[in-house]
Amino acid sequence: MLIISPGLRLPEHELVERFLRADGPGGQHVNRTESAVELRFDVLHSTALSADLRARLLARHDRRLNQAGVLVLQARRFRDQARNRSDARARLTAWIRAALVAPKPRKATRPPRAAVERRLTSKRIGARRKRARGRPDADA
Repeated sequence: MLIISPGLRLPEHELVERFLRADGPGGQHVNRTESAVELRFDVLHSTALSADLRARLLARHDRRLNQAGVLVLQARRFRDQARNRSDARARLTAWIRAALVAPKPRKATRPPRAAVERRLTSKRIGARRKRARGRPDADA
């Protein structure tokens, strides 16, 4: 059971772990041990997630989320399997926790009249300055 928050727990059977050989430091030993971890979590078909949380997670358009709605995390930072396993689970927990809080809806606002006037005045000054950079008139 992976505890995300006090009200949200993911059952173990929804997490699929696969172990593979990691690249990086380790000498000959790295070619023999499967220390990297690939953690898969089916967001689309998870029974632990509420419908609105599922929708927020799927709407994030994360590159680790494939077309079938499965999140694929690869952990290979550490040289031993246990630390990579806990790293993958911690990253999954952080990813889900980030979507737990619903974003506040944006209220449409208009800029104040004074701000519009300041902007237009600065544009007029800039245009006048650029006009003055040209060649002087021949008749003057």
